Amino acid sequence: MAQTTIPDKSVEKLTRGEGSSDLGVTPGIDRAEKLADLDGTTMRLNGCAASAYAALYADVDVITAYPIRPYTAIMMNLSQFIAEGLLDAEYLHADGEHAQLSAALGAGSCGARAFTGSSGVGITYAFEVYSPAAGARIPIQMAIADRTLDPPGDFGSEHTDALCTRDMGWLMGWAATPQEVFDKHLLGYAIGEDPRLLLPQMICQDGYFVSHISGDVELPSIEQVERFLPPYKLPFALDPKKPVSHGPQIHPEQGPPLQLERARSMETAIDIIREKTKEFSDAFGRSYPPFVEEFMLEDAEVVFVMQGGHSVTCQATVKRLRERGIKAGMARLVWFRPFPTEDLQKALDRAKVVGVVETNLGLGGASYGGILSLDVTTALYHGANRPLVTSFMAGLGGETIPINEFTWMADKMVEAMERGSVEKASHWVGFED
Repeated sequence: MAQTTIPDKSVEKLTRGEGSSDLGVTPGIDRAEKLADLDGTTMRLNGCAASAYAALYADVDVITAYPIRPYTAIMMNLSQFIAEGLLDAEYLHADGEHAQLSAALGAGSCGARAFTGSSGVGITYAFEVYSPAAGARIPIQMAIADRTLDPPGDFGSEHTDALCTRDMGWLMGWAATPQEVFDKHLLGYAIGEDPRLLLPQMICQDGYFVSHISGDVELPSIEQVERFLPPYKLPFALDPKKPVSHGPQIHPEQGPPLQLERARSMETAIDIIREKTKEFSDAFGRSYPPFVEEFMLEDAEVVFVMQGGHSVTCQATVKRLRERGIKAGMARLVWFRPFPTEDLQKALDRAKVVGVVETNLGLGGASYGGILSLDVTTALYHGANRPLVTSFMAGLGGETIPINEFTWMADKMVEAMERGSVEKASHWVGFED
């Protein structure tokens, strides 16, 4: 594991003046001393920088990288941290995303805390690796800065890229601000590396809307992080001295029990997420709901359900709708996998109409719109309160979702409440009257 100072052999090289040309660091630099200067400070960081700082504070051992916008800046920041001697980690530049994820899986299998990431089609190019990583219970972490798939072939933000992998057994959740990005990376490692769970994590943020827009990020002390996130120890790490076997290929008759175990692991994750979220609050003094952020839901009749950075604009809209006398509210999903069925049912137990804001594509699905509404509708169907549910396709291709579009969605929900039925399962915002 990487230590809080550069290992002795590295320090010896640096103090002799060797390696300064390729590392670009000051001889004898002490990582803990440099990071101590940041203790308790607030920095203005965008989402990509916040991801990189989180990996720095998590003291990751192996970083595997392959560039694709908008996530690339994360790896650029990390390479600079290594060059400056702030982070002692192996940095592997792969020849593509499949190799990138394979290398991260290999590193994690050997007991290293591995960090990687991607965007858009880069995520799909590595698809073969996701299920084996989760099935082998190797808790590597992946930073996702969302980007559209092709077509339309632009660089705009959509959640479709990460959501394509939603059933592969990874923990998955979206952060709405750079501060939450930083915190969620640390929390993700703490949850995924718990020996009761051992699952990989996708820590997602909206491309550009979060990844490239700056916000205040409060940085903790190294001591705080080390108490919350102890050194990682994989119980069955690959080791030539103690041979073990890894791999998803098993006899057919062994398959159903293995798949049942994988399904149970997602159920186990629910309680661990609750526990670690509470521990995070105690450690850092910043509180997050374990699964659903509730905004003005106490008496809300029409409720937006969504995830990601557009929730910031949605909150502003809800306040304006309240001024008009419309009892609006918002429920933001903090984690999407595992899906928080019971928490969402409780949060929406007074809602009359729910509008799911989709920034993704679920072409040909039950709603003929997005992916998110399918889980939301199923969760609410089994609850005591069954509000009307419609969905809104918005923000696709990286478009903004301005207040006037959220207002249009709210008006549709009010009409449904007055009529007693939804107009249709899915609306395409900006293309309908």
